[in-house]
Amino acid sequence: MLTVTDLCVSYGAIKALRGISFEVNEGEIITLIGSNGAGKTTTLHATSNIVKKSGGSILFQGEDISNTSPDMIVRRGLVQVPEGRRIFANLTVRENLEMGAYIRKDTAGIKNDMEKVYGLFPRLKERIKQIAGTLSGGEQQMLAMGRALMSNPRLLLLDEPSMGLAPILVDEIFSIIQEINKSGTTVLLVEQNAFKALSIANRAYILETGLITKQGNAADLITDSAVKKAYLGG
Repeated sequence: MLTVTDLCVSYGAIKALRGISFEVNEGEIITLIGSNGAGKTTTLHATSNIVKKSGGSILFQGEDISNTSPDMIVRRGLVQVPEGRRIFANLTVRENLEMGAYIRKDTAGIKNDMEKVYGLFPRLKERIKQIAGTLSGGEQQMLAMGRALMSNPRLLLLDEPSMGLAPILVDEIFSIIQEINKSGTTVLLVEQNAFKALSIANRAYILETGLITKQGNAADLITDSAVKKAYLGG
């Protein structure tokens, strides 16, 4: 579904990504893990063409999207939930969700997907008229994910969905990610909570200072001694 080859990104003299390559197959949950500054968020931003690449190519569903504008990438079904949620704080919950469907014209489909989002996130339905900026951190994360789902993505990019959340909410968010995946949406997950990410992923790539240093089945990496020492507190 997604093939990234020799991806390079530089910020001035700083080489944030130094020729990384990875694949996401349809139906998978793939996770990128690594410490702060490893290049995880830059990878997602480059995939969505939010930041300029200095090299490499990106194929999505067999088509080269390396130079495709971010809005057209969304229209093709590749949608990102940004780090820090970035909801529209002055709009209501419902208005935020409607903004997520801005590329769509199928009124019946939008209404159906709105109900699906409320099924995944019942608290959003309870707060449908509430101003989004007054929601709790966990509720804002749910809203950011729900807004992305309203564009009917084929591939969902999630950037640090558990950041700043209480442990009980982290468990809930990861359970919902699995539900989203089971319903047919492929997921590329960037996450500092390596244990939680590896526990739900099919495969994983480990990023260190702009390079992929290890990859494999998540079940194998979660028991790998080097990974446990570096990322799992083992």
